[in-house]
Amino acid sequence: MKPPEGPKPDYWDSAVAQLTKRDRILRKIIPQYPEIHLSTRTDPFQTLARAIIGQQISAKAGDAAWARFQEICGRRATAASVTAAGLDTLRSAGLSQRKADYLLDLATHFQEKRVHPRQWSEMDDEAVIAELTAIRGIGRWTAEMFLIFNLRRPDILPLDDPGLLKAISLHYFSGEPVSRFEAREVAQAWKPWCTVATWYLWRSLDPVPVEN
Repeated sequence: MKPPEGPKPDYWDSAVAQLTKRDRILRKIIPQYPEIHLSTRTDPFQTLARAIIGQQISAKAGDAAWARFQEICGRRATAASVTAAGLDTLRSAGLSQRKADYLLDLATHFQEKRVHPRQWSEMDDEAVIAELTAIRGIGRWTAEMFLIFNLRRPDILPLDDPGLLKAISLHYFSGEPVSRFEAREVAQAWKPWCTVATWYLWRSLDPVPVEN
């Protein structure tokens, strides 16, 4: 498997060592993926735009929609290029009215400096989530994915993520459905490395790393 692009997070090896000592399930899963680690999409605007475009559709459909969006707004889409495209042009790329509106609202937030991406690295997790969820179309799950894949925060536990809940069900509860409370209880052993544990549990369902 091709290693991911971008440097490994500086906390990764320490987190892996601690998780394999604490958690018998992760002790079996982690060694199966020795050459891959969390990668990142570096531009905040593009990361969030892609997250909006990919909502409630398959990964394959999301990739196709993103490619059409890039044809209109450029391979390195910016808030300015999205605003310049306008609603009708965004709709012509196959985006729904709602997603096109969300993208324009995202662009407005960036252009009017209602969000502060240069400060996010210094802000705590909940402060970043609060700023992001003020944008239409970005809920807590999308904000948490941003914290994982863009800011690479080490201790994010996305309890609304169906993949994580499925993996916890499969590996810790013999396939029985799990509640968010039960998932949180399992994750107590992972702190302060919930991101890393989540990432490896995702890999156990889909070995190819997600790019976000």
